[in-house]
Amino acid sequence: MDRVSFPERVAEIDLDALRHNVRQLRDVAHPARVMAVVKADAYGHGAVPVARAALEAGAAWLGVAHVSEGVALRRAGIEAPILAWLHTAGTDFTAGVEHGLDLGISGWELEHIVASARELERPAIVHLKIDTGLGRNGCPPDKWDALLSRAVEYQEEGLIRVVGIFSHLAVADEPARPETDLQVHAFREAVAAAENAGIDVEVRHLANTPATFSRPDCHFDLVRVGLGIYGLSPFADQGSADLGLKPVMTFSTVVSHCKEVPAGQGVSYGYAYRTQKATTLGLIPVGYGDGVPRIATGAPVLVEGRMYPVVGRIAMDQLVVDFGATGLADTPNSLLGRRAVLFGGAGAPAVEDWAAAAQTINYEIVTRISDRVERVYLEASRESDDDA
Repeated sequence: MDRVSFPERVAEIDLDALRHNVRQLRDVAHPARVMAVVKADAYGHGAVPVARAALEAGAAWLGVAHVSEGVALRRAGIEAPILAWLHTAGTDFTAGVEHGLDLGISGWELEHIVASARELERPAIVHLKIDTGLGRNGCPPDKWDALLSRAVEYQEEGLIRVVGIFSHLAVADEPARPETDLQVHAFREAVAAAENAGIDVEVRHLANTPATFSRPDCHFDLVRVGLGIYGLSPFADQGSADLGLKPVMTFSTVVSHCKEVPAGQGVSYGYAYRTQKATTLGLIPVGYGDGVPRIATGAPVLVEGRMYPVVGRIAMDQLVVDFGATGLADTPNSLLGRRAVLFGGAGAPAVEDWAAAAQTINYEIVTRISDRVERVYLEASRESDDDA
């Protein structure tokens, strides 16, 4: 085997798998349309290539957190509807209006967006967000009527066009919990109030990925799916395959050093691990500087068809696996230079294995993979390094 044929650090992004996932979610949500959420650089997968692939597969909208993310998609030539919903006092609302983004409004943003629309002499497209119980952004129910009144006034002046009413669910990944029923009821009341105020609501959207699968009554006109399009399950008792999804990211590197050590050898900072017997240690050149959680000791790494545990503390640039046997360094059987897969791909550890080791969720594992890791886009069995 050519020991230098693998990239040093790479996240392979399977765009065909992503298209499959979008089509699967589109079928589940039908007749509601799909918003593909590509915030945070598409959960670490690359916003522009993911957005293009999602739209090709039938997504009707794109969702981002920040206006700047939406503007970047526009500058890449993407013309589909894009909703941005998380703003600060420093948000460039003028750029958002100028680039034709749909803007989420929870309350205070309305006056700033109207000011930008007036300056540009162009109406802003807005979605009003009601807080149905998540307790983050969104208009409090007791201020909803006042927000509707102001929005109607500005719409009559031609400064905004209200096209959507939306909210976000808190516990949809736990389908048995009753709070989702309460949120759905509150959302329906908020939509009715908007319609009674004279707003012609074009799109009502509430469902995230878990609600898309488990709560058809939450689909309304549009579902916002993030985790699902990347092929990951939001449910503790169901994996990706159970939902008909294919994981999109494979994170791999190479074994950069192999050496035999005696029993009792301390490994990495603090000697949190010592070898129980003579063995071979393998150095894997990724660490928390690449987005690998420092806490994830014990997570599996696939090398030459076998899983090996991460041992000792994960460092900024490297981690160590214990191969469990001697004779794997400085011999024809050496594992030096062999591909090491942290997660993704056939027979490899799942993202959920790393999430469990890091005491976190699968969303975080893929999203945190840093820019130091090259993204390579795979499409129709062809490999492309078209970073975007």
